[in-house]
Amino acid sequence: MMRVGLLINPLAGIGGAVGLKGSDGEDIAAEALRRGAVPRAADRAAAMFGALADARSNIEWWCPSKSMGGELLDSVGVKHTIVYVTPETTSATQTFDAMAALQNSGVGLLVFAGGDGTARDIASVIGTSIPVIGIPAGVKMHSGVFATSPRSAAAILLGLQQGELVSSVIAEVRDVDEVAARDGRAASRFYGEMRVPAADGFVQHTKIGGREDDGLAVEEIVQGVCALVSDALHRPLVLGPGGTILAIKERLGTKGTLLGVDVRLPDGGWRLDVGETELLALRGSPLVIVGFGRNQGIVFGRGNQQLSAEFLRRLDGRRDIVIVGTRSKLKALGGRPLLLDTGDAALDTRLGGLRDILCGYDDRLLYRVDAG
Repeated sequence: MMRVGLLINPLAGIGGAVGLKGSDGEDIAAEALRRGAVPRAADRAAAMFGALADARSNIEWWCPSKSMGGELLDSVGVKHTIVYVTPETTSATQTFDAMAALQNSGVGLLVFAGGDGTARDIASVIGTSIPVIGIPAGVKMHSGVFATSPRSAAAILLGLQQGELVSSVIAEVRDVDEVAARDGRAASRFYGEMRVPAADGFVQHTKIGGREDDGLAVEEIVQGVCALVSDALHRPLVLGPGGTILAIKERLGTKGTLLGVDVRLPDGGWRLDVGETELLALRGSPLVIVGFGRNQGIVFGRGNQQLSAEFLRRLDGRRDIVIVGTRSKLKALGGRPLLLDTGDAALDTRLGGLRDILCGYDDRLLYRVDAG
């Protein structure tokens, strides 16, 4: 199952209905409550769970306790794991701490209910490392990280769960100066970026009738990888087998081996068709580029056993491994997840979850990767 984090800012949007132009700051929240404001973030999150219906139980939920998530999941009857104990009163400090706990728990996606202030706080902790879906519950909604409604947030989750092709894009986090807004001046400011799933389906690399052009798709993947590795010249680059990866090897300056694992060293030299022993002897932090078969969809454990469990255990699954493949390859899986079969069940679990798949130049999809 997908491991998804839930975080609710219980004070999000509390100042809107009572005319305070926002909810940032403990003094504003207190004034909103004095004026009779009613928190709405939990209700907005509950609406999303209502739209998920039975599918909500097919997701592994992790959350803070009490008003920041646990109480809502208890009320809708969804099993969950608590990663942070919420105090009776909350502020931005609790958002920071709860988000750090969720990040450490290994969630592959975060769903949060809040506004621009909440988005700012979350972005300051995770940046673009974990994709997020924002349930709009605030007063100011200038950031590009929110679904259009709780129901649309549910639709994105369902698409990810069912193996639909969902793009992974970078969106801005923006916020308005509330003091200026109360004086009648409105200007949003850029505070960072987060990665969000955008459910736009099979729409890119098309020619006629929505069919992907494989040659163009592979060329864009090659360009995307070359742009990526230009910032990692100090690291050993490990490239797995396969036709798409071979095109990358050739663009990087070597004939390469179609069915072997090749390594480009930081000094620009190459080692071709290497085995496990040579990989284990590499110095530094390797960056691994791998693909998957069109029909089997196996990332590790078929045709690339040189990338052994012992070698892979040394890597950060999200920072050190890049999975590439065309949209048509993913579409051919019919919604089935990509698979891991390293021979180490714990490693397969650690490397799995929702992963970015590089499908072109600056073009990524979120897709499930599971133990085989």
